Amino acid sequence: MTRPDERAGGRRWIPYVPLLLASAVVGAYANSLQGPFLFDDRPAIVQNPYIRDLWPPWETVRPPPHGKAMGQRPVVLYSFALNYALGGLDVVGYHLTNVAIHLLAALTLYGLLRRSLRLRGEAAATGLAASASLLWALHPLQTQSVTYLVQRSESLMGLLALLTLYSLTRAAESPTPRGWSALAVAACCLGMATKPVMVTVPLLALCYDASCLAGSLRQAWQKRRGLYWGLAASWLLLAAVLWPLNRLVAADVTFGVEQYTPTEYLRTQPAILLHYLTLAVWPARLVFDYAWPVASSVRAILPSSLMVGLLLAGSVWALRRSRLVGFLGLWFFLSLAPTSSLVPLDDLACENRMYLPLAALA
Repeated sequence: MTRPDERAGGRRWIPYVPLLLASAVVGAYANSLQGPFLFDDRPAIVQNPYIRDLWPPWETVRPPPHGKAMGQRPVVLYSFALNYALGGLDVVGYHLTNVAIHLLAALTLYGLLRRSLRLRGEAAATGLAASASLLWALHPLQTQSVTYLVQRSESLMGLLALLTLYSLTRAAESPTPRGWSALAVAACCLGMATKPVMVTVPLLALCYDASCLAGSLRQAWQKRRGLYWGLAASWLLLAAVLWPLNRLVAADVTFGVEQYTPTEYLRTQPAILLHYLTLAVWPARLVFDYAWPVASSVRAILPSSLMVGLLLAGSVWALRRSRLVGFLGLWFFLSLAPTSSLVPLDDLACENRMYLPLAALA
């Protein structure tokens, strides 16, 4: 059967889209390759004695002496060890890896969007997917996730989350879905060992399936129950990564005991979410390290909370009218839930947290 975008002639330029994305990403970030090690880069890379050897791996991914929160991210630590094995502390190699991860994420997003739109019968699927992926890849909000070396954890987690969704799509299309289902579970497990905010991706995958593939939660569960049990099992891996680090991480990530209480953190987040949305539309005055004040007055809390509540309610309502639009809204909120809800982190606002949510907006 001929696909709609193939009838429209889109097939002729499909092979050139990856080249376009690659050229754009490399061109945008070519001037960042000499950027120095900054802030958390130093304890995680420069002063980390454990990444000096690749074997045994369980020693390589030990929490750094002065950056124990990185112990939540063993996959990232091992990637730093690979960089060190190839080029020592030559910063260019680390930046090249970050740019490559971002490019792979953009290509995966393109594949995910194109297949999703083709399944909906969209005649311009290739052009729409290419445009959205290019916008996402070049958006200024992505700068911190790509150029700040330690935030490889954000971009690599985003790549693995997108790969989980892409593999789910291929599994839904394939007459023999086991291989793609296994890849989805593997990507999800690696993501859990990359950054804990991956925790919502199994739920995101189920919502995506129900909205764009199967047609309902019941159908998604009935068709791919084994896959979702596998994705849910990745939470056990996340628990195994976090469990021995609870006491160590408390020194570096506040978890509600030092800098902010859960209530202070939660009541400040609505204004920050609206700030993120504003930057997505008009990315001016980007800030590397915010000193965002805790919201304490009714005027600072109520309007932004009402606006965010309306946006969330609108996303849920849109599921009844247009499942794809509703899902994109849920994608935004689910992706930000681990860092923008009740669990206090040491920074109230960080632009790198928009890496994956920005894909929904794009």
